[in-house]
Amino acid sequence: MESGERRRVVVTGVGAVTPVGSTIGKMWAGLVAGRSGVDYIRLIDASTFPTTFGAEVRDLDEDRLPVDPALRIVLDRKNLFGWVAAADALADSGLLADRRPPRVGVALGTESRRPDFLEQLAGGDLYAGGLDHLRYSPFVLAGALASHYGLTGPQLTVSTACTSGTQAVGVAFQKVRWGLADAMLAGGCDSLIDPLMLTGFSLLGALSTRNDAPARASRPFDLHRDGFVLGEGAGMLVLESLDHARARGARIYGEVLGYASTSNAYRITDSPPDGQGAYLSMRHALDDAGLEPEAIGYINAHGTSTQQNDKSETVAIKRCFGDHARHLPVSSTKSMMGHLVNAGGAVELIVCLLTIGHGVLTPTINYETPDPECDLDYVPNVARRQAVDRALSNSFGFGGINATVVVGRIDPS
Repeated sequence: MESGERRRVVVTGVGAVTPVGSTIGKMWAGLVAGRSGVDYIRLIDASTFPTTFGAEVRDLDEDRLPVDPALRIVLDRKNLFGWVAAADALADSGLLADRRPPRVGVALGTESRRPDFLEQLAGGDLYAGGLDHLRYSPFVLAGALASHYGLTGPQLTVSTACTSGTQAVGVAFQKVRWGLADAMLAGGCDSLIDPLMLTGFSLLGALSTRNDAPARASRPFDLHRDGFVLGEGAGMLVLESLDHARARGARIYGEVLGYASTSNAYRITDSPPDGQGAYLSMRHALDDAGLEPEAIGYINAHGTSTQQNDKSETVAIKRCFGDHARHLPVSSTKSMMGHLVNAGGAVELIVCLLTIGHGVLTPTINYETPDPECDLDYVPNVARRQAVDRALSNSFGFGGINATVVVGRIDPS
């Protein structure tokens, strides 16, 4: 097929490392059970911080990490999560098992971060070695994966805070759709539980301080929500053209139907009360997919558990979906996993695909007191069996960036 000819794009492999499970199976079982992955922080001594809890990954087996000593130096905690999720997604897809397509690329959402900068500076070992310096470069995971797996297609890293993973998937989708790549590995990774992040978000007043009950702290859309919960993890997907997937007999999780990204043009850290940017992101994604609002059967919300974000997203959904919004289930997996930031959108898109495949809606846990300003069906507390043909995933980030991806059950035609 010639470059520039529009192609249908499907997902053939998924991998995830999350606070409710470090494999797809464990994650899905935890989400359906409504299990919280939020607990008191063990990675650092957080006892003196306003928030003493987070959503940590605690069940990742050491034997799933790369054995190459150089990679163990180059890849920090978040990138190790990304490595494992990418390995799982590629293995799941079977894409590289036989004769691989010549142009398989990588698009990852992540960012540069040095949680141990002050400690290294004080200890005088800030420049311990060249590989140690690379450890904090945002591009290092994409490069390491491309080198290890021989991926010679496009390689890019996206850094747009909470929308990074979603935008990485969106860009990968466009690369395959327009024939600029045969397949793409796409997703995001992050680990935010460190002193700098705890301090920064605490100063912003963005974190929940429900220190007496961590598992009940993340409560999107609930009247008594008081902030989000820092998390960590990774989500990776393999995208390829429908024709190529069918030709090799690949299992297909679903089709990527549409993608859009917008800016709020408002404030850097606040969502606009009228939900304008989020509304436009959803509306444009539906237009890109060629769908009417009534075609969507489920929304995985950004749903951070902050006062303004949840109200703004609710307003945006009602503006976009009109009367259909009253019958449209909306849930936030951040109620269980916390906020995975650069990884969140990719993981939540995987949840949408699993929802379509299993016919089960994951719940919004800790929903106890309805908020009159958040008055949609948030699938409160208990998973619900319901067939879904098309789903939409929202990600909204600091800086006023919005991104939406629409996925659907594969049409046999």
